[in-house]
Amino acid sequence: MSSLDRILPFLRPVEDLLMDPTITEVMVNAGGRRIFVERDGSVEAVTDRTLEVRNLTVAIKNIARACGDEISDHQPILDARLEDGSRVAAMFPPCSVDGPTLTIRKFTHRYSLEELVAVGTLTEALGDQLQEDVDARKNILISGGTGTGKTTLLNALAANIPASDRIVLIEETSEILIDKPNLVRFEARRAQIPLGQETPLSAVSIADLLRATLRHRPDRILVGEVRGPEAFDLLQALNTGHMGSLSTIHANSADQALTRLAHCVLTANVGLPHRSVREAIALAIHLVVHIARVETRRVVTEVARIRGYDVAADRFDLESVLRRDGFKEACAS
Repeated sequence: MSSLDRILPFLRPVEDLLMDPTITEVMVNAGGRRIFVERDGSVEAVTDRTLEVRNLTVAIKNIARACGDEISDHQPILDARLEDGSRVAAMFPPCSVDGPTLTIRKFTHRYSLEELVAVGTLTEALGDQLQEDVDARKNILISGGTGTGKTTLLNALAANIPASDRIVLIEETSEILIDKPNLVRFEARRAQIPLGQETPLSAVSIADLLRATLRHRPDRILVGEVRGPEAFDLLQALNTGHMGSLSTIHANSADQALTRLAHCVLTANVGLPHRSVREAIALAIHLVVHIARVETRRVVTEVARIRGYDVAADRFDLESVLRRDGFKEACAS
């Protein structure tokens, strides 16, 4: 039985979409009145069906329970995962203005670095270079927009970490699948509102997990996504001997990824001046790999090495390793 089989009984009207191997994402909008799918990198409307809002509401609640979670008026946001890495996200009114919203991102295939080369995400030369950087324990930040394949690339790179290394993997919602003998997985927990007489559960943040990670003797620290004050704790770890880290961040370019990382550090309110934050980033991050959608394909469009931070110009000193405009590629010699 696949992971999706657990939720299919609640979603019979879209079962064929969920079972279609060419579809990677199913999106139910406006209380079931509009349905979209992503197929081969393109989003398209499904115009021949709808879901009743009452049935969609019941389905989402049942899916949450099947995933060991809860969604209700008190807790209107669901962000859950299935065992195979598929993601289920839902939201209830009034936060979802037009009715319940459901998005299911299917886990279809765990790509190796060689397979990403074969489908054109990166060149063979770049794949070899990234492999060397992983072997050399470089700290790599993968940037890109939503759905560009950041996690897929992180998975592929992490697969090349030596089996002898102890890896601690930290995620907001667990979705990265790595098969290594000495792997420790930590997952954040949002605060749980008591539904009856239960004792409320406090949140456990990515920052909390990063601080605890250092007591578990990691050789490498992997952070699924950097999005807030945990960036400060990550920099602390990387600048105190924990090399070979892999992380992702939402950004529109390699340079913007570093700026966004700096902004995330500042949200920790630790009193570091702007200059110190950017200098710490220049010391901690060795390489930024930016991935984007080019037409219907996910392509590494930019790779930059961080040589330092230029205080006078207030900018990162970046060496461009690769830059693509569309499919035209320029690599540094």
